[in-house]
Amino acid sequence: MANFFLDNKDLQYHMNHPLMKRIVELKEKGYADKDLYDYAPTDFEDAQDSYRRVMEIIGEVCGDVIAPNAEGVDHEGPKVVDDHVVYAPGTARNIEALNKAGLFGLTLPRKYEGLNFPLIYFVMANEMVARADAGFENIWGLQDCAETLNEFASEEIKAKYLPRVSRGETCAMDLTEPDAGSDLQAVMLKAHWDEAKGTWLLNGVKRFITNGDGHISLVLARSEEGTADARGLSMFVYDRNHMAVKVRRIENKLGIKGSPTCELVFTNAPAELVGDRKMGLIKYVMSLMNAARLGIGAQSTGLSEAAYREALKYARERQQFGKAIIEFPAIRELLANMKAKLQGSRAMLYETTRFVEIYKDLTHISHDRKLTPEERAEMKAYTRLADAFTPMLKLMSSEYCNSLAYDAIQIFGGSGYMKDYPIERIYRDARITNIYEGTSQLQVVAAIRHVTTGTYLAQIKEYEAQTYEQKHLHEKLVALREEYEQSVQKVVSAENNEFIDFHARRMVEMAAHIIISYLLMRQAGEVEDYRNSAELYVKYAEAQNSAAARYIESSTLADLESRHPDEYAESRPL
Repeated sequence: MANFFLDNKDLQYHMNHPLMKRIVELKEKGYADKDLYDYAPTDFEDAQDSYRRVMEIIGEVCGDVIAPNAEGVDHEGPKVVDDHVVYAPGTARNIEALNKAGLFGLTLPRKYEGLNFPLIYFVMANEMVARADAGFENIWGLQDCAETLNEFASEEIKAKYLPRVSRGETCAMDLTEPDAGSDLQAVMLKAHWDEAKGTWLLNGVKRFITNGDGHISLVLARSEEGTADARGLSMFVYDRNHMAVKVRRIENKLGIKGSPTCELVFTNAPAELVGDRKMGLIKYVMSLMNAARLGIGAQSTGLSEAAYREALKYARERQQFGKAIIEFPAIRELLANMKAKLQGSRAMLYETTRFVEIYKDLTHISHDRKLTPEERAEMKAYTRLADAFTPMLKLMSSEYCNSLAYDAIQIFGGSGYMKDYPIERIYRDARITNIYEGTSQLQVVAAIRHVTTGTYLAQIKEYEAQTYEQKHLHEKLVALREEYEQSVQKVVSAENNEFIDFHARRMVEMAAHIIISYLLMRQAGEVEDYRNSAELYVKYAEAQNSAAARYIESSTLADLESRHPDEYAESRPL
């Protein structure tokens, strides 16, 4: 029997971070539920034991149910029948298995029939599910919509919908439209208040909606007539039981085929307002998107794990010239670099999750009581770090996910191009990770202000001030930080926003390489198994950052005028 938790020591390592005690205390609000629910923990040790047991159950379902179903789901996919989605049989079995095990509503409060687990364990579960089947992770992972309801909706709405999620109903976030992809300010699906019916009614079309026919949907709609920007948008919750939304079609995609990506038609669809009018995009979608990007980080890391394991297994088994191909230095190097990127992605995933966790838990506590000055300062600090690390995580983990899938195919050679092995599906599934929930370019746009305002530099210096066993690596990272500072200063001193944008990705990635290096080096000081990955990643960071720094050093404002690719095409004779 396969178990995707027990076979992964890296996941088990991240359960024991020093911040976990603080995180659990915040999530459990001082273990206030212990006298109300017999399954609520009484202390930190009791909580950790419970989390571990549930992670083992999820790992077992992933290994014994979801992973074996993945190939069939990829082949069959969902269908539209009578204007609604019918999942592939394997998808239905996955949902049934997870629901029977009581694994829905993982992070929701116990009063809504949830397990009240910290966010980090939901992320861990998503990673395992993605390793088993990335397409299915999209369906199961959309439970984070329920977290948005829990954070912003009225008590009436929460009491109505959240227990349903805990009982296994699925969610969707209906944001994009045919003419509004990444530019959500352009959303035009109309919401109007019907006085006679005493409800909001939604009319219009949504496109590229993951699990679009889910039971409970969060819908971004234009509630303010005559507006054309973010100030006219509100958030609504739609219940599929109204049967007022038709699935026009399911998109025929390159990968994640088990996940129905739908085009939806709303016709006088009754809906309930979430929170305040006009705050749909400005406040609620931003929170929802950050959660979704954390989910993509988990999905990317899970896919990276799957790609690495497939490549490693094949390299050990495949014989060429009288020996296993893993014996060839080029293959060993490729695998070692893949492992370093995988462990680096995971280190950033859980560091980011810890930051998000603390500020969200303090936010929930602030709804019940006034925070102390120390708590307010803590929430402010972790909010800033969460805002900075979330786009960086999404950028780096998704790019590394694609890199590992590519390298795995290369290790397989021609066999990897065939459907005889899972790596072909993993490669196709990986490609979407640096596109949806904001492309890599958009993550850079979100991250660059944390370069120019010094958020990344301050955190790098905080890591730098800690003690590390690998003193030679520490010295290298100090030099990389100095190089990074000089590069940022060179770009910012030009006082030209286009010049900053031109070099934004180089600067964000320079910061990311240093941060990931420190995270791996910290782990290497605790567990011997991380030493090799830390060594390799620092070398990789040196090479990447040196190239970026040299480019920036030689760059001038004139570079902005030389980047017009269309001119060549326009100048060519017909």
